[in-house]
This record gives sequence, structure tokens and C-alpha cells, in this order.
Amino acid sequence: MSAFRRTAGHCLLAAAMIGLAGFCSLQSASAEPVDIELVLAVDVSLSMSPMELEIQRHGYAAALVHDSVLQAIADGVHGKIAVTYVEWAGVTSQHVIVPWTIIASRADAETVAAQLSAHPPNSARRTSISAGLEFGADLFAESAHQGTKRVIDVSGDGPNNQGAPVTVVRDRLVAQGITINGLPLMTNSGPAWGYEVSNLDQYYTDCVIGGPGAFMIPVNDWSQFPDAVRRKLVLELAGPLSPRWAEEEALFPPIVKAQAEVATDCLAGEKAWRNRYWMYDESR
Repeated sequence: MSAFRRTAGHCLLAAAMIGLAGFCSLQSASAEPVDIELVLAVDVSLSMSPMELEIQRHGYAAALVHDSVLQAIADGVHGKIAVTYVEWAGVTSQHVIVPWTIIASRADAETVAAQLSAHPPNSARRTSISAGLEFGADLFAESAHQGTKRVIDVSGDGPNNQGAPVTVVRDRLVAQGITINGLPLMTNSGPAWGYEVSNLDQYYTDCVIGGPGAFMIPVNDWSQFPDAVRRKLVLELAGPLSPRWAEEEALFPPIVKAQAEVATDCLAGEKAWRNRYWMYDESR
């Protein structure tokens, strides 16, 4: 190859790289800044009754329009957040109910709440927290917003029993700068499939949540759910160093932060599924 052709090739490569860098810079510059990009990932496995699925939808809708949540949004540097709502179950069951939407006012929040109330909730087999987290992480790549922090807010009533080990996915997402918070539902009111763990709150603490400031709020009765969602949203928006966090933690314990040492069997759900003795292999 002649020196001229090599030089020309290098110039074209350099131009292409400069063009790509310029395109990426343009994309970054065009991304709308927000205080948080928040994925609300909600369990709709078959262990949830239709009534419980409705309680979840209504609980999130009520929390988003609550005065304390709207005030927490307004108190942010940008005064706005980007949120998307996803319902998940098994490895192939993830549905976006509300696509990425900016909330900067009560009207914005009411629009999201209306979307949550527009259609009945989904329901599907198995429980793959790991697949739900992976799906949530992929949604950040589709966001047209640039958040100061990225959070996946996952709620569920059982351990991971399908897909990749949840700790493997959790650790990979945390390494990408994503925080995972939890809302374990220890209501014990759905069908007793035999795949539950007795200490779901500890399971979420040790195996699911992670990242800077990660925490979980357990729900022991469905009557607690709407307020638990509201509190979790306020804390996610305020951050662990804010006076609001200390106030919420003092008034409504417990708020449990991620632990450095793992005391729980994070494969408990998978083991229970392998050892199942129920007739219906594809439930939950």
C-alpha cells in the first residue's frame, strides 16, 4: 500500500472517529437534565391476586400525585424527574405501562397516574427479579434524559426463581452506576405456591438492593402499601443525606440500607423451585 493511500485511509478513519465523537456529544448535549431517572419495576407474578395487582397500580398512582412527592420533586436542582413504569414476572415477561415521562408538575404526575389507571394490570408466570432488573437497565439506554442519578425501584412478593442469579445482575448494574431500591411485599395473602422465603425483607437487603444509598422498605400488610410507596419515592428523590430522609426514618421505621455482609441464601428461590412438589410446574 502506498504512503498516500495509507495517509488517506488514516484521515478517513480519523474523520469518522471525530464525526462519531461529535454525534455522541450532540446526543449528550441534547439529553434533558433531570434530578433522577427512575424505573418503577413492579412484580405481577401469579402469586398476586387481581385485587393486589390493582392495589399496586393505585398505590403508585396515588404516591406520584401526593403533595410530599411533588414537593420533593420541586426541591431538586432541576425540579423535575424522568419516570417509567414496568410490570414484570418471568424471564420473558416485562411490559412498559408508562414510557419515559417527565414529571415537573402536578399535571405531569396526574397524566402518569391516569395511564396507570387506564387498563387492567398484567399477570404472568414465574418470578425473575434478575430479568426485571436487566430490562430496567436497558430502559436507561432508551431514555432521552440525563439524570443526576439512575434508580431502579423494584417491588415483589417472592425471591428470584427463574433466570440469572439476582446477585450477578445486581452487581453488574451497580458497577454501571445504577442504584437498586426495594419494596418487599410480605403480605402472605396470595396463593401459597411454596416458593416463598420467610425473610423476604432480609433477602431483598442481602440479594437485591445495591448501589449508592440503596435501601428497602418492607410492606407487611396491603394497607401499608400506598404509604410505603410514597415514602420510598420521597427518600429516593431526597437522598440519604437530606433532613427529609432523617425525618422519614425517625417517624416511620424501618428503612433498611444495603448491607456489606450477606447472611441470606440468595439462591433460595431457585432451590425451592427445583425442589417443588406442587402439581403446577409453571405457576408463579
